[in-house]
Amino acid sequence: MGKNKETFIPKWYEDVPPEGSYRSILKWGGPQEFKHPNAKLYGLMKKVFDMTDEDFKHPQKMGLEKVDYDIKPKLTKEQINVFKNIVGEENVKEDNYSRLQVAYGKTMIDLMRLREGIVENVPDIVLHPRSKEDIVKIVEYCNQEKIPIYVYGGGSSVTRGEECVKGGVSLDMRVHMNKVIKFNEINQTITVEPGMLGPDLEKTLNNAQELFGAKRAYTCGHFPQSFEYSAVGGWVVTRGAGQNSTYFGKIEDIVICQEYVTPAGIIKTQEYPATATGPSIDEIMMGSEGTFGVLVSATLKIFRYMPENHRKFSYIFKNWEDAKNAAREVMQGQFGFPSVFRLSDPEETDIAMKLYGVEGTAIDKIMNLRGYKPMERCLLLGFTDGEAAFTKVVKKNINKICKKYGAMYSTGYVTEGWEKGRFSDPYMREDLQDFGLMTDTLECCVNWEQLQYVYENVRKYCKSRPNTICMTHMSHFYPQGVNLYFIFIAKINEIDDYLDYQSGILDNIQRYGAAMSHHHGIGKMTAPWLEGEIGKNQMDVYKALKKHFDPNNIMNPGGTIGLDLPDEKKKNLRIKPL
Repeated sequence: MGKNKETFIPKWYEDVPPEGSYRSILKWGGPQEFKHPNAKLYGLMKKVFDMTDEDFKHPQKMGLEKVDYDIKPKLTKEQINVFKNIVGEENVKEDNYSRLQVAYGKTMIDLMRLREGIVENVPDIVLHPRSKEDIVKIVEYCNQEKIPIYVYGGGSSVTRGEECVKGGVSLDMRVHMNKVIKFNEINQTITVEPGMLGPDLEKTLNNAQELFGAKRAYTCGHFPQSFEYSAVGGWVVTRGAGQNSTYFGKIEDIVICQEYVTPAGIIKTQEYPATATGPSIDEIMMGSEGTFGVLVSATLKIFRYMPENHRKFSYIFKNWEDAKNAAREVMQGQFGFPSVFRLSDPEETDIAMKLYGVEGTAIDKIMNLRGYKPMERCLLLGFTDGEAAFTKVVKKNINKICKKYGAMYSTGYVTEGWEKGRFSDPYMREDLQDFGLMTDTLECCVNWEQLQYVYENVRKYCKSRPNTICMTHMSHFYPQGVNLYFIFIAKINEIDDYLDYQSGILDNIQRYGAAMSHHHGIGKMTAPWLEGEIGKNQMDVYKALKKHFDPNNIMNPGGTIGLDLPDEKKKNLRIKPL
């Protein structure tokens, strides 16, 4: 027998990014952590993008160069000294690397600019406030001097949320503003500073017995894909959602009260479970993305931590229509909701089978024999959380409904594969970009009636670009509708090419009647489409609030949620009826 040909493995980058380099800023997650496409996914990419092993031997535009640019701060030496007196000299950063690090998040255009060494919209200085009192003084002084203020939390924004378009100062909340202020087991709440990262919050709650003398362990229930590297403040001000939101709710369902420092003064709400005292100030502040003030604390609901009642499930449906109808019936069944509930369309299901190691296994062979065909079948996966009898009832009813629509139970094995990659999949973006392949996401929210209309037409646009992968799924469910996610992979390595494609997708999301964002927020990226969705009168309400809180427009200026966006940059697309 002849010797088997050695399998080619692309030259994936596995070094710690050079200190002070652009790549150290663009890299997702830990500097020594990586996740590469597996062999089956690599084979699919070669096929779709008409590439060969040769194309994966020589990476391009990797951003390994040292950060270097010539953008001089506009603040005077006297102004900088005032900030040093407020926060301490060691908490004022003026070097180029520190300024760039807080200016870009994880929006695709940020990553593309960093690879090219394109630097713009950096703050004049970076401040590490130590307390609410520091922030009060910073806001008062900046309002007096008309110095723009931006806020940086975990840096995981995918909407150009933290970009410092007008220079000024950026407040890096991670360094000091990351502590627990109060734990209250009687009310089942925790109050924290906005710079606390997700893992730190969850570890604190899981260890509540040891740390606070609590009777049991707790969880926050909020697990976005960016969980490991996103902060509580970012969750709140963008109205974020975790992957477990179908049961625990979005962040606005978890927040009980908040405190902000604004140019108009302190805004602090009270710790009540509900009120009927006029329009909700909490709702006004959540989603404001730093345009009204700086969040300095948030009180969150907490939940009993019961991992022993975590019941996994997955099902394969023969087609998208049956899968959608089953999911809707589950959500409208009134027997309780699963925690994670995720339905992939045929294209995403095909890739999931490769990514989670199902393709070619016994489960895959059984599916094919039973008529669950590739590029037609749809994967539904999830798990339950809560009290033992409750989770048992929920899983039992899900099983009953899925079987009614002809689904095959594919065990918890598939869900385990998804769980293992739920926070690490973003690492693959860098691998693909190294070889000129762009992968990005846009998401929206639709009601059940509008779902298929939006799904078909947005995908039609996404696929109008030749040789493009467009995976679509629902991942946050309600009795009245769902969040719809589009993940696209395309051979794009030019910024203008990417922006044109992205703009077209956003046009079509709005044109066919979906909300422009379910949980990513608006930032500066999606701002041109906001007024077209909510209407001029509603935007005028936002602007009136802005005028009250921030008459000098120092809070996150430069287009955030469209508040100071020039008319010529707005996208007012007529929504087509069904």
